[in-house]
Amino acid sequence: MSRNNADRLGSGARDLNQGSSPAGSAPLSFSTPTEFVELPTKGRYYPEGHPLHDVGELEIRYMTAKDEDILTSKTLLQKGIAIDRFLRNILVDKTINIDELYVGDKNAILIAARITGYGEEYNFGAPCPVCSAISQQLIDLTNLTTYYGEELDECMQKTDAGTFLIQLPTSNVNLEVRLMRSVDEDYLVKLAENKRKKNLPESSLTDQLTRMIVSVNGDTSSATISRFVDTMPARDSRYLRSNYFKIVPDIDMTFDFSCRTCTHSQEMGVPLTAEFFWPK
Repeated sequence: MSRNNADRLGSGARDLNQGSSPAGSAPLSFSTPTEFVELPTKGRYYPEGHPLHDVGELEIRYMTAKDEDILTSKTLLQKGIAIDRFLRNILVDKTINIDELYVGDKNAILIAARITGYGEEYNFGAPCPVCSAISQQLIDLTNLTTYYGEELDECMQKTDAGTFLIQLPTSNVNLEVRLMRSVDEDYLVKLAENKRKKNLPESSLTDQLTRMIVSVNGDTSSATISRFVDTMPARDSRYLRSNYFKIVPDIDMTFDFSCRTCTHSQEMGVPLTAEFFWPK
């Protein structure tokens, strides 16, 4: 998932701090190592001119105590921007816009950054879907695998614009869809929170479909997309989602769950709870 750039600790590593030193002594300097993080997209979907276009990895620096200030800032946490501010801070290439990152690439950076700061072991409590008992789980983040989203079936065709075309089996509608970016994920989180505050019904599935669909039978208007999503047959929705997940490059965050109370076991997703960047 990532590789260390320890060679930068000699020449080429940037100084984090230069303090005063006794007369006649060389100034004391501190350097921090960096890490090259493999991108699940391999840079395939970023447009020409983007700093990550056809780039397979990017460089981050190790988490520092100063970065912990960002992650523990009450103001940034309340605004929901602590993680993005932290990620922006550790990117070596400051021309990269966090909002433009594809979700899988952002997840890869998050995991690599967490390992540099607190190690590869992630201990968390997972509720059993059968008896609701909380079971403590321990996983090694370095064992998570990268999925490159290359299982492209005949039903989906990639366009030169980096989008995908698919024909739905029930309605026979032709859809154009795109991969979700960090800005889309943030939008959906804020939308769900606003609906919760206003006591409106949850609509996370249709909201996500509306966000990822580019056109319906060639029509790109948001009104047409919204109307179609609201009336999409359930079979078409399931067909679209099952094929969509095959093309999404990401980190495989699943693990084998086993309940210590009722012995139920199944595959589950690793929860990115507060313990991820704020371990006890």
